[in-house]
Amino acid sequence: MSDFPEGFADLEALEEALSRPSAALCDALSALDGDITFLGVGGKIGPTLARMAKRAAPDKRIIGVARFSESGLRERLESWGVETVACDLMDREAVNGLEKTANAVFLAGRKFGSEGNMALTWAMNVICPSIVAEAFRGSRFLVYSTACVYPFVGVTSGGAPESLRVDPPGEYANSCVGRERVFEHRAQLDGTRSVILRLSYALDMRYGVLHDIAQAVLNGDPVPLEMGHCNVIWQGDANDVALRALALADTPPTILNLSGPETASVRRIAERFGQAFGKAPVFSGTEQDKAWLVDTALQQRHFGYPSVPLAKVIDWTADWVAAGRGSLGKPTHFEVRDGAY
Repeated sequence: MSDFPEGFADLEALEEALSRPSAALCDALSALDGDITFLGVGGKIGPTLARMAKRAAPDKRIIGVARFSESGLRERLESWGVETVACDLMDREAVNGLEKTANAVFLAGRKFGSEGNMALTWAMNVICPSIVAEAFRGSRFLVYSTACVYPFVGVTSGGAPESLRVDPPGEYANSCVGRERVFEHRAQLDGTRSVILRLSYALDMRYGVLHDIAQAVLNGDPVPLEMGHCNVIWQGDANDVALRALALADTPPTILNLSGPETASVRRIAERFGQAFGKAPVFSGTEQDKAWLVDTALQQRHFGYPSVPLAKVIDWTADWVAAGRGSLGKPTHFEVRDGAY
């Protein structure tokens, strides 16, 4: 995004920006054989990701699969040219009956509220991928994972590289390791090609670490500092890089960290919001010497620096939150250190 707006007046303007493809993405999808199915398209990321794919490759069929429990989502996707199919991805027979396209983006998973029902978390994060990976074993996969599969690393280390052994705290993160292992297993069984994205805090104005910090500062609530550093990336950039990364799918799976390159300070971010709101932030706890951080050198080697800098996303978030334009009501729990979400 070369010309930065001051902010986004409404959801329509925000979604247009989130789904605007780069010239590099248009070229990449033009060179990619076949159509694309988005499995689990109904979450935070899926709608604008699928819309971006359609905008970048209008001649390809873009198919969105979900249960479509959110009112109006299916109609909105179809208005953008995305075909929709209602399907429960835990239903093996239904998944087997889906059309199999050359490319598949796996988005399904469970995080929020995991501690209340860990059995469901493991089912959604391990059994569901197994059902889908088997059914689409001839497809090229883009698989969404999480940086939470890594152990904590030092805040001055530059972040965890893709080569670091996964050894995370908590059942949720370990269930995400299970999701990755499923696709590794399919590669061993039948050569399924995939790229696994270890995403760290993609955000737009309605959710994400910046939204959570901004809301706390505006409301006068304490900003927790125990997880005092993080990586974040504008969701539009994350969408663009993710779709371009389809070309990296291989067997065994390609692993790619996806986030912003900065090791961002939670304290400094809160102070920036405090300046924007005219309110001194309140803090709780103290920064620790380790955090969940990723090294994005490989991402930048393939796809360059994100188009929207962190400072601009902070400004956009401040404008959105101050105007009360809405929240998805899904806190990131970025402050959690024991893996219990």
